[in-house]
Amino acid sequence: MGKLEALQQFLTEHGPFAVAVSGGVDSMTLAVVAHRANSETQIFHAISPAVPEQATKRVKLYAEQEGWNLNIVEAGEIEDPQYVANPANRCYYCKTHLYDTLSAETALTIASGTNTDDLGDYRPGLVAAEEHSVVHPYVEVAMSKDQLRDVARTLSLFDLQDLPAAPCLSSRVTTGIAIDADILPVINEAEEALWESLQLYLPLKAVRCRIKPDAISVQIDTPTTLDPEGDYNTEARDVVSRIFSAYGFENYLKSVSIEPYKKGSAFLIETLAVE
Repeated sequence: MGKLEALQQFLTEHGPFAVAVSGGVDSMTLAVVAHRANSETQIFHAISPAVPEQATKRVKLYAEQEGWNLNIVEAGEIEDPQYVANPANRCYYCKTHLYDTLSAETALTIASGTNTDDLGDYRPGLVAAEEHSVVHPYVEVAMSKDQLRDVARTLSLFDLQDLPAAPCLSSRVTTGIAIDADILPVINEAEEALWESLQLYLPLKAVRCRIKPDAISVQIDTPTTLDPEGDYNTEARDVVSRIFSAYGFENYLKSVSIEPYKKGSAFLIETLAVE
C-alpha cells in the first residue's frame, strides 16, 4: 500500500477529524486528503499577528475550492505574557492556546500536520498536542516531509508541493527578545519584498528576516555561494531599511547583515527557563 492510500485509509477509518491548518504544505495537504476522505471533516485556521496574511489567503482559497467547513478562530496566544516573553518553549504556549480554542469549538478529535521529520527536532508544541490528545495522521502512517510533498504532487496540488517551509513569524525573533505584535507583519512584508527583489540576482529557496537585539539578519537560502561583494547585498539592505523605517523600527537598522540561511537560527534552546 502506498503512502497516500495508507493516509486515506487512516483518515477514513478514524475520522472525521478537526484539522488544524496553518496554511503550509503539511497541514494544507492533510486537510485536502482528510476532507476528501470524509466530508464531515472540520477545518480550523487560527489568525494572529504571527500568521502571514498570504497563508490565511491560501487557506480561504482552498476552502472555497474544496468546499471545506472552514472555521476561522483567534487563539489569543499574543495576549499571553508567557508567549510574549519568547522563551525557548514559546511554541508550547502557542499550541496550548490553539488546542484549547479548538477543543471549545468542536467535539471532533484534533489532527495536526506533524510528520515524521518533525519528531527528531525539539518541538515543545508536541507536548501541548499530547496534552490535548491531538492525532498526527502523517506520523501514524510513517510519512516524511518529502513523502507528503509527493502526496501533494500526486493530487495535483502544484501550488503546495514545492511551497517553502514557512513557520510562524514569531520564529524570526531571537529567543528571549519579547514578541512585539506590531513588528511581525513588518517582518512578513520585508520578507515578501526581499523575495521579489533578490530573485532577480539569485535562485532562491527561502529568505528570512531575523530579529536580533538592535540588529537584523537577512538570511538567504540559495544553492549558490553568497558573494559579500554582490549587488544583492546592497539591495537587501535597502529593502529592509525602507520597510522597517516606514513603520518606525529604525532601532533595528543599526546593523543589517546578509548571511547564509540557517534553519532555526533565532531559536536558542539554552535560554529555556526551568519552571
